[in-house]
Amino acid sequence: MARWVTCLPCSLPQHRNLRAGSVDHMQWSKEEEDEARKKVEENSATRVAPEEQVKFENAANKYWDTFYQTHKNKFFKNRNWLLREFPEILPVDQNTKEKLGESSWDPARSSISRTQGTETHRQETFVSSEPGSRERSASNPDLEEYSRGPRKAEQFPGSKATFRILEVGCGAGNSVFPILNTLQNIPGSFLYCCDFAPEAVELVKSHEAYSEAHCSAFIHDVCDDGLAYPFPDGTLDVILLVFVLSSIHPDRMQAVIHRLSRLLKPGGMLLFRDHGRYDNAQLRFKKGRCLSENFYVRGDGTRAYFFTKGQIHEFIMQRDGKESLAKQGKSQAQ
Repeated sequence: MARWVTCLPCSLPQHRNLRAGSVDHMQWSKEEEDEARKKVEENSATRVAPEEQVKFENAANKYWDTFYQTHKNKFFKNRNWLLREFPEILPVDQNTKEKLGESSWDPARSSISRTQGTETHRQETFVSSEPGSRERSASNPDLEEYSRGPRKAEQFPGSKATFRILEVGCGAGNSVFPILNTLQNIPGSFLYCCDFAPEAVELVKSHEAYSEAHCSAFIHDVCDDGLAYPFPDGTLDVILLVFVLSSIHPDRMQAVIHRLSRLLKPGGMLLFRDHGRYDNAQLRFKKGRCLSENFYVRGDGTRAYFFTKGQIHEFIMQRDGKESLAKQGKSQAQ
């Protein structure tokens, strides 16, 4: 049976500030919640025209591809909070804990710049190689064997690994490279990452830290159930689904969860984090940007949904009738 570990961060009203990646332990007052609900009712009163909604759905990958062509890897900060938020992302044993202590993955090394009044963090992360060498590793023959579709189980990328992680919606690699920098200390581990925006996958593959000995990046649309993955079902130990499900049409979310669940080994884990209901990002949307209830489109054509704990529980309970473990992050979503 697969397990879920979920975190649903939800911002407090805008006069309160939260650190990036922090978990909210404070309770809203009834007045604050009513104020947030009123703002959502106001910004969702006018809906995007049906024909425009079809366009945003059919061209979703193109909008994200354009986003990464424009912003490259400069927009999002590296997710250096991942292992703090989700220690389950890596195998837990004393040997691993000792090696993690030696990892060069250090959030304190981030540099800060200000662009048009916005504070951004650029984290320098890399996979260490032989002394003096920063060259990308040689091609992975497993990956070349699999380029035309799955064949024998022993031929898929990372087939010799004993611990396998998949990040869905990897973007420009803001999770990939902090994770890779830690995996270098864990023998037998392998990271897969995918995105339906070709530009995003190319940004990951062209990064100096990308190593086909440790990672396989590939283009994939998780909404297309007919597309094959570059590994068999029942192969993964961990799936990372961070700020990805919210970009998918609500009608497709459950099918995506079902499909991803089949990729996990018995006892495998899906780690989930996404926008919570009444997040500041939801409250800031203007009228005319709402697609459907709690589902919005940004000015660049990318979309965002805002969840409640109850919805996530429903996803878990409907997952093929299998038992699940949900570790709820502390949030205001009800």
